[in-house]
Amino acid sequence: MMRIKTPKKGRIKRELEKRAPKLVETGKKTLILHGTKTSSILNSLLTEIYHLKKNDSVKYSRKNDNIRPFESGGETSLEFYSLKTDCSLFVYGSHSKKRPNNLVLGRTYDHHIYDLVEVGVENFRSMGSFLYDKKLAPRIGSKPFFAFIGEAFESVDELKHLKEILLDLFRGEVVTNLNLAGLDRVYVCTALSSSKIFFSHCALRLKKSGTVVPRMELVEVGPSMDMVVRRHRHPDESLRKESMKTAPELLKKKEKNVVKDAIQGKIGKIYIPDQKVGSVPLANKAKGVKRERREAKMKGEGYKHTQKKQKQDAE
Repeated sequence: MMRIKTPKKGRIKRELEKRAPKLVETGKKTLILHGTKTSSILNSLLTEIYHLKKNDSVKYSRKNDNIRPFESGGETSLEFYSLKTDCSLFVYGSHSKKRPNNLVLGRTYDHHIYDLVEVGVENFRSMGSFLYDKKLAPRIGSKPFFAFIGEAFESVDELKHLKEILLDLFRGEVVTNLNLAGLDRVYVCTALSSSKIFFSHCALRLKKSGTVVPRMELVEVGPSMDMVVRRHRHPDESLRKESMKTAPELLKKKEKNVVKDAIQGKIGKIYIPDQKVGSVPLANKAKGVKRERREAKMKGEGYKHTQKKQKQDAE
């Protein structure tokens, strides 16, 4: 018989409750790791990704020789760090002669590798290389806009996969209500080819336009780079189905005969049974005749009928 240990201290119990599954999950944390060998470009890029996600990221600066995400057996250390830090996203940088300035972006489910995308970094520019008014610098933790320019993000499988991971990586916590005044940044991704995109980070500047809606300008604040997709791996079908399950408490009950439209809003249908007019029985007496006249007529007919019978008997 297995023995289940329960935490004795309140601090440990609260920490386990934070990591326990929830009906509505909180924001995803990101784990940032270095490979066996990294270049100065990768070191600067990983540091800037950490600053962009400072509130919900964990960065390890030591070299990791045992992590090889795309190889069998090389995922064990990565899954251990994911469990230790409670991170469901990770960014892994490595540099070699075969794959220079290599960046691996991935997601985990239940602290097991879910999917992976490997990109090569080219034409990297750090935040320090951009000159702009520091008052326009985006605030830490603010919600961003995303702009994906190009049809390849909808038609090419590799770029569709990269788009999903970039959205998960930089969007932050999912919220229901949003203050538009807090939107001060935008991530712009432009598809240059079927395997190459241009990634840039811009600040939003609001200017007067003479109308209620202000005019918006983009000021590039960095980092910016070209990403070349090298390898990618989709999740297993069984793992994907398990991760897409929704708790029964969150399922909305289907409303019968109700359709929601983007323009007209909520539309309902009402079903009325057929009216069988031919089979409805009609009254013998007309309702238009007044009651007094009808009763007087009936009394008069009865009086005449009795008089006729008396005459016949007398004869």
